Amino acid sequence: MTTTVKSTHRTLASLKLPTKVSGLATYAQQIVTSMTGNPAFATPVPTLAEVTAATTEYQAAEAAALARAKGAVATRNEKRTALIQLLEQLKTYVQAQADASVENGPSIILGAGLAVRKTPVHEPRVFAAKAGAVSGSVKLVAPAAAHRASYDWQYSIDGGKTWVALPSTLQAKTSVSGLAAGTTVQFKYQAVTKTGEGDWSPAFSLLVN
Repeated sequence: MTTTVKSTHRTLASLKLPTKVSGLATYAQQIVTSMTGNPAFATPVPTLAEVTAATTEYQAAEAAALARAKGAVATRNEKRTALIQLLEQLKTYVQAQADASVENGPSIILGAGLAVRKTPVHEPRVFAAKAGAVSGSVKLVAPAAAHRASYDWQYSIDGGKTWVALPSTLQAKTSVSGLAAGTTVQFKYQAVTKTGEGDWSPAFSLLVN
């Protein structure tokens, strides 16, 4: 039973080349086996026959190198490089098929015997305050408003009745120090872009350490 993994983002193919020299031929053979008869790969480039031939040549060169034949190691290395180049070209072909069907990209790549490259997932930045490195200090971060923007910051130590302004910044982050430890402080910010000043954010409360 084939499981289809769907995605709405471009999925990247990756070669997981074995660290051991002896494992390359087996890896190449597994890819050829996976792609043979697979309807997702109608016209592989290079052809699977070319990859199979290069694998066979590499295996022969590896056997000669193990037998310590004169010049065999250099030939083995040349055949290894040639095989890897073909696998890289094949990966490019598989990537093109995955790009043509983004929803099924992961399944297409895995179906070729290749690996799906893991991409880091970045959580969207939200306005937050967290304790700084020293007692009484706080770091503030906010979502970036635009490529060019400035940010105004304020804090309150009386529950929002009065607010103290902090220096404006050109980055969506700042810090404040000298706050009394053990008190709850509220923070807010507003972004200023070429279209004007944004609304002040809801207050973020933090117990200062």
